[in-house]
Amino acid sequence: MIARNVWPYLFIIVLVGCMKNESGNLAREAQYAGRERCISCHEKQYDLYVGSDHDLAMDVANEKTVLGDFNNRTFTQHGITSKFYKRDEKFLVFTEGPGGKFQEFEIKYVLGVRPLQQYLVEFPGGRLQTLPLCWDTRPGKQGGQRWFHIYADERIAPEDILYWTRHSQNWNYMCAECHTTNLRKNFDYKTNTYNTTWSEIDVSCEACHGPGSRHIEWAEAKKSGKEKDSYSHRGLTIQLKEDDQAVWVIDKKTGNSSRVPPRKSNVQVEMCARCHSRRSVVHEEYRHIKPFLDTHRPSLLEERLYYADGQILEEVYEYASFLQSKMYRAGVVCTDCHDPHSTKRYEQGDALCYRCHLAEKFGSSTHHFHKKDSKGSRCIACHMLERTYMVVDPRYDHSFRIPRPDLSEKLGTPNTCNNCHTDKPNRWAADYVKKWYGIPREGEKHYGEIFWAGRRSDPSAHGELIELIRDENQPAIVRATALLLLRNYPNELSVEALKKALKDTDPLIRSSAIHSIDILTPDRRVEVLVPLLKDPVRLVRTQAARHLAPASSGKFSSHDLRLLKEVLAEYEQTQYVNADNPVAYMNLGVLRLEQRAYNEAEVFYKKALEMEPAFVLGYINLADLYRLENQDAKGKKILLKALDIAPKSAPLHHALGLLLIRMGEREKALDYLARAVGLDPRNGRYNYVYGIALNSTGKTDQAIFLLQGALQDNPYDQDLLFSLATIYRDRGELKRAQVYARRLVEGHPENPDYRILEEQLSKD
Repeated sequence: MIARNVWPYLFIIVLVGCMKNESGNLAREAQYAGRERCISCHEKQYDLYVGSDHDLAMDVANEKTVLGDFNNRTFTQHGITSKFYKRDEKFLVFTEGPGGKFQEFEIKYVLGVRPLQQYLVEFPGGRLQTLPLCWDTRPGKQGGQRWFHIYADERIAPEDILYWTRHSQNWNYMCAECHTTNLRKNFDYKTNTYNTTWSEIDVSCEACHGPGSRHIEWAEAKKSGKEKDSYSHRGLTIQLKEDDQAVWVIDKKTGNSSRVPPRKSNVQVEMCARCHSRRSVVHEEYRHIKPFLDTHRPSLLEERLYYADGQILEEVYEYASFLQSKMYRAGVVCTDCHDPHSTKRYEQGDALCYRCHLAEKFGSSTHHFHKKDSKGSRCIACHMLERTYMVVDPRYDHSFRIPRPDLSEKLGTPNTCNNCHTDKPNRWAADYVKKWYGIPREGEKHYGEIFWAGRRSDPSAHGELIELIRDENQPAIVRATALLLLRNYPNELSVEALKKALKDTDPLIRSSAIHSIDILTPDRRVEVLVPLLKDPVRLVRTQAARHLAPASSGKFSSHDLRLLKEVLAEYEQTQYVNADNPVAYMNLGVLRLEQRAYNEAEVFYKKALEMEPAFVLGYINLADLYRLENQDAKGKKILLKALDIAPKSAPLHHALGLLLIRMGEREKALDYLARAVGLDPRNGRYNYVYGIALNSTGKTDQAIFLLQGALQDNPYDQDLLFSLATIYRDRGELKRAQVYARRLVEGHPENPDYRILEEQLSKD
């Protein structure tokens, strides 16, 4: 399920490539053979697999697979009554369809089996859309055996971008890769149609192990006594289990285990991450032997997805959480805890944890300080925060963290202590954690505290972010997230940290550094980004090309300019292949805009809006293009049209307010700027622009009141501080002006303009 505040950021990019063997020569590629070819040799594994979540990830709708009640049942929500019934062995639903018109739909496929089941409806052009009405498969005693809406009590109207017949709920784009084996989306942007195919209609053997024909050849050669040495790794496409015969050895003193020998490969975790992470695709032709970032782009610990301390917020799955954990750094892989075939944990409850953590130490009340067999004595209850998604689906945070109620008090983050003790304040729990475990330790700072400050542009966090980036003992995903936050500190110290990160051995670090390097002017990026055009990881080199696109051609050598054009073409192809999403056309429009090809940019923006009329960012970008062409009258029409579709969009109101100021319609502009603030009152930018507009129309007292209020939520916002300093200066209230000027200088001593302002105010 896609949350409303997350959808506009989603995008998928796809490339085409070939697989090479370790020596760099083109290898004879293995082919998908199907699970039936595996059973004879792997009967035990197959028996475990049958009935697993992977086995039941998707199926054709029939009497055996459909779990929902289609016996003339009805479900009513927000005055919309839907009916579920059967006719001629077909499963049917009569409900609200495109444009709000009620009609009958046939269920073609089912998705999932526990704790809910979703249903797919076929539409023209090869599209499969996800019905928002789901069946709760839990037992009735647990509240299940009922129909419910995937967005719970929120009304999703037909014009909403999250409405079930729109692109955001399209199975081919959103769900298909992780519910089938060997998926090929096959979207034709010229005809706007899909010819989506798969080898098997669930997550079968070859989804994880890769195409198996070469392994079958090896097995047959072995069985017949023929030569088999020419097959490396027994003909397997990917080696998911290391050949080091590793064991976990418990240290009785610490009670913890160490892997002997240490893990050398991340292949298995990255393979699982393909579906168990919040990510977008960068290559449709997935190759099991390639690095994860060659085909996918994982989300980092971003504000809209994770709490400041890295705990799960939105529906982000397990990968990024696991990368933060001590277990991952110690060498744990997914199959150390989960049976790879049944998808179940090896043991239930604490027994699983005690395989590596000494029960005598960690199962004792001297460790957990709770009554024996109580919920608080369980490892998972304390170390794996649980959040519920899709209304009924509880999932565990896989960062395996120590509870930090002290951070909850500072940062507003959740903690497992107060999840149980809901009647107690965070301070109560924090005092006990300090008493029992001495946490937090003196002088020790959690990266969540630094991220929290960095998200607010707190000047004190700048140096700490750089230290996080430099600390190679920190998880790569933490360092990569710190790199993203350097965008809030556009100065030379940040630039030096980014330059070093661009040479890091981890592609996740390099990729993140590229995104923040845009604090440099396009021409200054050339020197640092050109080497990355040859990066072996596809995501890194295409991102480098994209950020070099607006640079002056004269800054490149003839060789580098040719290379840039090649990799930019590679980037553009990623957008064309995934032009089933309006973001792809917007990306192409922005690229053309930066290349000053305004006519082409306009075509792409309009194509994005044609595909999805509710795509707010498309309207704003198109209006901004018209601004560059001195055609604000056309931009005004575009934004007014957009507001008819999305009247509660703060960005649209803000954009129209700015446009009206340029057109000299100040009173109307104030109205729209005020609405933007009303819809998003904590947004510092909206408050700043509205405050400046109020001041320019003589409403100075109102402007000061607004700006000071905004400063409560954005205490380090330079625009807010500077505007208050100058407004008070112009009113002759120099002492008050000095207060804000001093805050600017203290937070940004490297900025000469702030120092000059403070000096002027002191002299006056």
